[in-house]
Amino acid sequence: MFWACFVVVLGKDTSWDFRNYHWYGPYAFLTGRMGLDVAVAHQGSWYNPFLDIPFYLLASHTTSWIALGVMGAVQGANIVPVYLMAREGLVLSERKLAAGALATASMFGALTLSELGTTYYDTVMSLFWLTSLAILIVHRDTLRTGTLRKAGVIAAIAGFITGMAMGLKLPEMPFCIGFAAALLALGGSARHQVVRLAAGGIAGVIGFSIFALPWMAHVYQLTGNPLFPYWNDYWKSPLALNATYRDLRFVPRLLNHQLFFPVYFSIDWHIADDLSFQDFRVCVAYFAVIAALGLLALRRHNRDPLVAGSVALPLFAFAATSYFTWLKFFAIYRYIVGYEILAPLLIVAAVGLFPPARRIRYMILAALAFAILVTARSDFLERAPLGDPYIQAAIPPIARPDKTMVVMTGDAPMGFIVTQLPPQIPVLRIDGWMVQPRDGTQITASMKGRVGRHVRLGGDLYLIADATDMSRARDALSDYNLAIRWSECQQFDTNLVGTYQWCPLAMKS
Repeated sequence: MFWACFVVVLGKDTSWDFRNYHWYGPYAFLTGRMGLDVAVAHQGSWYNPFLDIPFYLLASHTTSWIALGVMGAVQGANIVPVYLMAREGLVLSERKLAAGALATASMFGALTLSELGTTYYDTVMSLFWLTSLAILIVHRDTLRTGTLRKAGVIAAIAGFITGMAMGLKLPEMPFCIGFAAALLALGGSARHQVVRLAAGGIAGVIGFSIFALPWMAHVYQLTGNPLFPYWNDYWKSPLALNATYRDLRFVPRLLNHQLFFPVYFSIDWHIADDLSFQDFRVCVAYFAVIAALGLLALRRHNRDPLVAGSVALPLFAFAATSYFTWLKFFAIYRYIVGYEILAPLLIVAAVGLFPPARRIRYMILAALAFAILVTARSDFLERAPLGDPYIQAAIPPIARPDKTMVVMTGDAPMGFIVTQLPPQIPVLRIDGWMVQPRDGTQITASMKGRVGRHVRLGGDLYLIADATDMSRARDALSDYNLAIRWSECQQFDTNLVGTYQWCPLAMKS
């Protein structure tokens, strides 16, 4: 309830991604616009919309405070699997009380707080893999020494949940690898190991398939690339360039950057994200776990741990494996913001293996907690006031919607505006991150053909562009042999952020 109220007080998400595709994507899917619009949300136009549909339906059919409250409650539920793992693992006299305190601390990471109530969904996806991890921890004895049937069923349930996460959001892939490592780290006989991995892996593939394959098949039918436009250098869809389209800006190339990446992004968030934050908890967990694993390998660890070894080892295996997989493929911090949630438990488990006496270890943990707390900074994303309907745009009246086409230009996120247009109007983004008028792709050639036919048939053509980016709009339209009728342009606002231009277009004479 606290997190639901907290999110409602913050207000509506106005983030770039929300305005780009998190609102437009489910709308386009539910109204069958995939064949009508083109590249409205840049690359996000082809993202799996299934994750966005629940919030879209809630916000569209209830009030904004209900939709945001539900979002906050779901994100706040991350505290539950952390509590269960802490309760199972802590070797303390006041175990439940300490587990509650640790779980509460887990929700106060810098970017965790900033993302609450937003549709980035990183703190929704973390609920999936944290729950899977908690299932393994709570049932570790059965998974290690119980009947093979019970071990297989439990591993399958946890694997299915983890697979669902990747099916809904592909960047969750590292946590599937981490989940497999945690299954191995549970120990037990070779037969138990094989059964756990097989059951967890098969169920994970099923979970992924249910939530990803139908959409991937649909996108493949439309484009010839099930992950369009990503990895198009492999799939070679003629609609896009022969390129990966992946965001590799943050992936470290040098060895010292790879080894000390948590130090770099903890000091300067630009190293690993577009969202500002400062929090050293992941950095501390990184080095503490490395130190603890070294002590275990050398058999120099404390025989009086703060977290039971049967819990600490799967946690370490999961965290290390998924982290290094993430570092190789993405290195975008918000994709592992769930590590902010898991970090307090990882730190306690790791420091608990250090050689000093228990009292000294408590002092180390207290010092680390204080240092993390005083250096953390949450830069909350811009929010808009509550109000219904959830999205509003003051688009000027359209005289002939049945004979109207709209084009978009520039990089600004404007997908949410499309939901406010009459549904019969096609929208083509002829210029942006995904396509440009001179890129030579079939998708651009197709749009040029559609625009030309529409004008020749006497249809009305309009431009929507960010009001601050009209010079780019003019240049892009020139490549389509179109001109802006400047004297007839009108500015309009939305209930989120931004001012936009609505301009009639004409063929150049």
